[in-house]
Amino acid sequence: MSAALARGLPLDGGGALALRVYEPSGEARATVVIGGAMGVPQDYYAPYASWLAAQGYRVWSFDYRGHGESLPHTPGHSLRGFKADLFDWARDYEAVVQTARRELPARPLYLLGHSLGAQLPGLFCHPDQVDGLFSIAAGSGYWRENAPQLRRRVLFFWHVMVPLATRVCGYFPGRRLGLVGNLPAGVIHQWRRWCMHPRYSAGAEGQDVAQRYSRVRFPLLAWSFSDDELMTLRGTHSLVNLYSAAPRQVLTLHPVEVPSRRIGHFGFFREAMRSTLWPRSLAALQSLAASGVPPGTEAVATTVHTMQP
Repeated sequence: MSAALARGLPLDGGGALALRVYEPSGEARATVVIGGAMGVPQDYYAPYASWLAAQGYRVWSFDYRGHGESLPHTPGHSLRGFKADLFDWARDYEAVVQTARRELPARPLYLLGHSLGAQLPGLFCHPDQVDGLFSIAAGSGYWRENAPQLRRRVLFFWHVMVPLATRVCGYFPGRRLGLVGNLPAGVIHQWRRWCMHPRYSAGAEGQDVAQRYSRVRFPLLAWSFSDDELMTLRGTHSLVNLYSAAPRQVLTLHPVEVPSRRIGHFGFFREAMRSTLWPRSLAALQSLAASGVPPGTEAVATTVHTMQP
């Protein structure tokens, strides 16, 4: 297991982003920056990040401002009144990318985006700093494209629970409610707008954001899991198509490919996937370097495995 070096990246307006850097034992073949899902702290990705570093990659993880270990320097690290939205989180992400790029400029830099971590790169100001995006369990988030079992509850969540709890607490108390973790008010309100619009962030925020996505040229490979309880294949395609000028490919994976027969939205990063999906992710990262998908097209690949674990 590769040990992580904890670091801090100063933020505009004070405070710092909490970073971890996992060093390979020898010369790094490339840099990988892990962009986390909404409400998921970087600690969740530590087993996979450590394993990936042992395969020769220099791996970075981080917590967005106001989240995880990047909490505000206030009494009790309270989020009440803390100012941050998803544009701030995209800037945080890009700042980590730029720092990682400066430290290893001669090697490719790939993003491994889990859910939100594959949505925010479309907002980058300098997407040319990225050599590829490996998307894990990510979709548009538009509520009508949620999994059916989630769709039955999501309108209550967005129209009742989120406004009420955020108004009372001054932030979204997700940890107390057992939903997505504690989030700054600006983040949860903006995310709500995105999830209510058929074109997600590009529709809710207008033409400027849509154009940002269209400026992306790095290749994108998206893994969609057939039993994902949050993101459907339809939602994955909606997100991927926002990157309209990028080479892009969607691959569907099924639970029968792993011994537990369960992947879901979070399962890829579990230690149980060390001998199954994690080695396949190496080939996925390598494929980004040799992407043969023409820009502006989408290739759809679906795996159908009948082998039993």
